[in-house]
Amino acid sequence: MRQITLILTAIFASSSALAGDVRFEPRSKNFDFKHIYNGGWEFFVGGGMATFDCNDDTFPDVFLAGGENMSRIAMNTTQQSGAEVQFENLDNTGAEFDLVTGAYPINIDNDAHTDLFVMRVGENKVLRGLKNCQFEEANDLWHLDGLDRWTTSFSATWEKGSAMPTLAVGNYVDRDNPEGPFGACDVNHLFRPEGALYQEPTILDPGYCALSMLFSDWTRNGRRDLRISNDRHYYLRDGEEQMYRLDEMRFLGREDGWLPISVWGMGIASQDLNGDQAPDIMLTSMGDQLIQFYAGGAKMENAPYNIGAYAQRPYTGDDGRPSTGWHAEFGDVNNDGLADLFIAKGNVDQMPGMAMKDPNNLLLQKPDGTFFETGLEAGLADTARSRGASIADFNLDGKLDIAVMNRRDTFAIYENVSTKNGNFASIELQQEGSNVDAIGAWIELRTLPDNKIQTQEIVIGGGHASGKIAPVHFGLGTKKKAEIRVTWPDGTLTGWIAIDANSRLIAKRGNDDRLELSAQPAR
Repeated sequence: MRQITLILTAIFASSSALAGDVRFEPRSKNFDFKHIYNGGWEFFVGGGMATFDCNDDTFPDVFLAGGENMSRIAMNTTQQSGAEVQFENLDNTGAEFDLVTGAYPINIDNDAHTDLFVMRVGENKVLRGLKNCQFEEANDLWHLDGLDRWTTSFSATWEKGSAMPTLAVGNYVDRDNPEGPFGACDVNHLFRPEGALYQEPTILDPGYCALSMLFSDWTRNGRRDLRISNDRHYYLRDGEEQMYRLDEMRFLGREDGWLPISVWGMGIASQDLNGDQAPDIMLTSMGDQLIQFYAGGAKMENAPYNIGAYAQRPYTGDDGRPSTGWHAEFGDVNNDGLADLFIAKGNVDQMPGMAMKDPNNLLLQKPDGTFFETGLEAGLADTARSRGASIADFNLDGKLDIAVMNRRDTFAIYENVSTKNGNFASIELQQEGSNVDAIGAWIELRTLPDNKIQTQEIVIGGGHASGKIAPVHFGLGTKKKAEIRVTWPDGTLTGWIAIDANSRLIAKRGNDDRLELSAQPAR
């Protein structure tokens, strides 16, 4: 018994020492505005944000959903790289709407400004980006029907030969069904372009109350399928997680090797965790938060319990009831070359069977692939009803910060003030013509001299009602040299090209598909 106690003590001490190296400080209390996502039962879910640079100064700005409150653009006014994170409210941007559940940034028309797909309880809005964080409605311009649904999820991909993206729109409960809400899950929709206009939407039926969806090249064969995570709280029978094969316009079934799984699906996060260069996933839920590893074909395998990321119950406080997970996102917050995991947590509203004091998780990854909790030590153990979130370098100091949307509480940004960090690299992909942000591309980074490879896919979708377009962040640990290569969305693979640690680079697709590197401008 003494030996076991000593071993456990040593493990705890080691984890605590690592946890002490990661620190975050709240910054939003100093902002000139307070933003709250609020509303009745139609806003128990949602509560997202879109993170992107809307004024071309390289500092990420945010669009904030408000539910029954108005949405808004908050502009990043951080004074310079490495300064304290600062935001201010912008008025009259053209992006102010009520009944908004979340949003995703996307460049639909391939111009110099990022657009927004704004999800609502009611008609969805497509906003065309203009200069200086200004927007105009573009539903009519692009012939995109906003419908009148309860929209809670979104993803996008570019199909071969298309100048504009294919859009997947996920809807929750059918509000017009008099027998609802249980058993009244709505259908989902797929919008495909024809030239510069969208066709009438294709109905994806059945729907099982989608709360997250993500196009990804799940099998690394160049084909992007749509994963849909559904909330089993509202479907009564036959419901499950879904995978839709876009090229054949059908859902995968048992004959394809698709294995049934039902969770209270709230959010999807994807990341290559085991080095096989295929995306593994995290599914948030009520109770277990589930990591699945790619297992070939359409198969995914549940991670073993000892991975340390199931995060079923609060890790601090006296509320031992099960947790409710919402937005999940991977990001290397200590730049050690290992992807860490943030999970936004919070009770739906007043569900008595679930924890009311439910702190957000920050799970640091260890070299053996397991995770350990550090939310309390890192300063992220907020027990507000968190929903959407975003991990981004908001002050361009080479460390990832975290923004969180809360239901019935104020929006928060936590600045990463850790003092013991590894090196990093920031890569922004660009290509000309269509799909200018190279959505669907894969970036491989190989550190030298150990030749360890990290792989990240650029996607639009996933999370919980929250998306981003931002440079891809890699932690390098102690390594000072690395190489990168890119698989472009059309499958073209570049050669390796050398980069230095702590570089912020734009990697543009040049002649003969070679990478043309230039430094990202900074204020």
